[in-house]
Amino acid sequence: MMDNLQEKTASFFRFEDLRIYAKATDYSAWVIANVGTPANETQQNLIDSFCHSSYDIALNIAEGSSRNKSQFEHYLKISKTAIRECIVFTAVAKSVGLMDEERSEQSREYLMELTRMIGALIISLQRGGRRRDEDEGDVENTSGETDALDAIDTNF
Repeated sequence: MMDNLQEKTASFFRFEDLRIYAKATDYSAWVIANVGTPANETQQNLIDSFCHSSYDIALNIAEGSSRNKSQFEHYLKISKTAIRECIVFTAVAKSVGLMDEERSEQSREYLMELTRMIGALIISLQRGGRRRDEDEGDVENTSGETDALDAIDTNF
């Protein structure tokens, strides 16, 4: 019975089925695990901001998925802004010794992959959005799936 409850919980929110969402949450966990220990309050503020931007990538994917296609695209673009912020935080963390060269490269690779995946999702939404009125809004069906996600290939 508990397995059925966990299954329903896991599949109720369609954005959790998107590989880009999983990759974004993986990146947030990676940031937490791979940024060094701050030596002062300024470095702590840098780490806090870095973590916040990494969370924003996944948060905007989740938020946008409940909207119509045009709005989802907008939220995905906000996720791309958070990715650019993480690029800056990666560079600064490296320059102040909170991240070594190897971890800096790993962060950049993660962020480049996230950018490519979001770009592909935006293109998918644009192709599907031309077939239907983009202003139709979020249409929740009885299973909790959103209309914006119905046209998306989750195998990016």
